[in-house]
Amino acid sequence: MSVFLAKARHGIASALKDTQLRIGVIAILVLILVMIFRPVLMTVDPYYYGPDILAAPGENGHILGTNKLGQDIYSMLIEGIMVSLQVAVISAMISGILGVLIGGISGYFGGKVDTVVSEIINIFMMLPTFFLILLIIALFGNSILNVMVVIGLTTWPSNAKLMRAQALSLRERTFVKSAIAMGETKIQILLKYIIPNGIFPVVANTTMGMAWAILTEASLSFLGLGDPNVISWGQMIYDGKAYLTSAWWISTFAGLAIVLTVIIFYFLGDGLNHVLNPKYVAGRNK
Repeated sequence: MSVFLAKARHGIASALKDTQLRIGVIAILVLILVMIFRPVLMTVDPYYYGPDILAAPGENGHILGTNKLGQDIYSMLIEGIMVSLQVAVISAMISGILGVLIGGISGYFGGKVDTVVSEIINIFMMLPTFFLILLIIALFGNSILNVMVVIGLTTWPSNAKLMRAQALSLRERTFVKSAIAMGETKIQILLKYIIPNGIFPVVANTTMGMAWAILTEASLSFLGLGDPNVISWGQMIYDGKAYLTSAWWISTFAGLAIVLTVIIFYFLGDGLNHVLNPKYVAGRNK
């Protein structure tokens, strides 16, 4: 645990120097604040069907215009932040937890367990993930909960491979062998030493996976497989694609919101990788 705390302190110190991570953290905090205070920032109820249909940006007090049902695009964009962050965080948590547990067990226990789990991971990585998601959504429904769970359940193999590699290395360390000599069980060692000290690359990879989760939800919504009962940026693009020539603002602003959010998560994930990657830190300190 002392090694974990030392790494954490070192990571915080490095984080203060990394520009990408600073930008990512500040931008994510801004998104979270906008999500929290969205009732104050909205000009009208995003679910309200107003009389101004396909109003251009700035017309009749609509900052970014309206859609075919008279809904305010600006308010819908703000409401969509909540859905996008929910999809990103929940799917990433599912993917991260599964990847850490499966990869940790595979790498630490080794032997036949590692062989079987590694083959399962390889099978999942060979599957066309997006088409698998399409199939599951088509079978079990397109509620936003189903979308989040399915994305999480289909993206864990990369995290598992990272955690497995960390476990294979950590199980040979002196502090782990000392714990074995003291009579601690394999489960205790896995939870107290292997996972806490090997989780850092998984954290960075999971953060990058949040951007992929947002893009996946947007792709599903664009194909008409998103949840029609919630406002999401992908759903806005889907609703506005028929009006690209006459009401470009419906899809354009939602698309820009997705691009900006994905870039923010990329900065955050890449910054975490810089901070938590020992090779990068060592090279920078030379």
